[in-house]
Amino acid sequence: MIRPVAVIGAGPYGLSTAAHLRVRGIPVRIFGEPMTAWRDHMPAGMLLKSTPAASDLDCPQPGHTLADYCDAAGIRRLVTDEDIVPVETFTAYGDWFQRSLLPELERVRVVSVERDGSGGFALKLDSGEEFTARAVVVATGLTGFAHLPPELAGAVPDGPSATGVLSHSSQWHDLGRFAGRDLIVVGAGQSALETAVLAAEGGARVRVVSRGRGRVAFGAPPWEQPRLRPESPFGRAWSLWALSYYPQPYRFLPEPVRHTLVRRVLGPLGAWWLRERFAGRVEVREVERVLGAEAADSGPVLTVRGHDGRTERLDADHVVAATGYRVDVAALDFLGPGLRARLATGRGAPRLGPGYVSSLPGLYFTGLPAAASYGPVMRFVCGTAFASPRLARHLASAHG
Repeated sequence: MIRPVAVIGAGPYGLSTAAHLRVRGIPVRIFGEPMTAWRDHMPAGMLLKSTPAASDLDCPQPGHTLADYCDAAGIRRLVTDEDIVPVETFTAYGDWFQRSLLPELERVRVVSVERDGSGGFALKLDSGEEFTARAVVVATGLTGFAHLPPELAGAVPDGPSATGVLSHSSQWHDLGRFAGRDLIVVGAGQSALETAVLAAEGGARVRVVSRGRGRVAFGAPPWEQPRLRPESPFGRAWSLWALSYYPQPYRFLPEPVRHTLVRRVLGPLGAWWLRERFAGRVEVREVERVLGAEAADSGPVLTVRGHDGRTERLDADHVVAATGYRVDVAALDFLGPGLRARLATGRGAPRLGPGYVSSLPGLYFTGLPAAASYGPVMRFVCGTAFASPRLARHLASAHG
């Protein structure tokens, strides 16, 4: 009996990868709740920063783009750079993609992955089933990677929580719970700015605290993009074009350079369409740094140092840390300790070779964990167009 490939995760990268493997005739078992991060860990009413063309799940078969879903669902086509994609539409698109191409998806959780005695992998599911796979693809998205800077962690020794004084932006779906309350959002990226706008529109009094070089800014609308530069899913610039369409050479850059570029390229910037909703509704405090956070009797208090060198204390009813994500394979607790101990990493991220394979033959990573090896495009849905076919081709060649 031919052992299957196990794909762990059913978000955009897991679904796209499984579709590519299946069209090659490779037996696949894909595990997880489809689009769960988009459905449960993004705020209701959110709009995607990505354009429609940058929001397609890559598929080896025609007829499965976002525009195709709109046609099938009988809704207005989203195709131009000026069309804005609601998160609910994108989530429904992913569900449709899964039902169309991967109906055998298993809505169970993988609880353990270890090497078996024959060079493959032994997996355990929360259903109690155990089986072996010839290869494993980790496509778990943002799960486990929410980042809370140390200066904020002092207020929540047990970790951020939606029921406590400080949470991470990934813990919120219903921002209407802040109606009539004072809210501080820490961050200057799209997640911070859109969280602030949605909470303010729901009746909250909101301040955004941006740190260091993270000044609040918004991108230019499509009609103001420079026309003499090449087009990419993220705008018109030679660097963005190269990072989007030619990520392969990225992994040959020095490791410190790669990690710096992942953090800084396509860094904090609000979407062009958010500017008007933000202005006049959300207060902005740009500070040199947040020095610390504490939980007082009246709620959380941030101590900040302004660009003028003065220290100030800011209080609120709740603080949302929209401080992004940091990859750390130690957070992937379904990978057995034996695997993690032998996995080559750099600053917590797996070091990947050609075809997205890790230092352990047969173990692949795609999506955000691959960004340190293949560049910032792996942080976005459009990265499936590069990653999925190459991963499937490498896996078919190595384990065919």
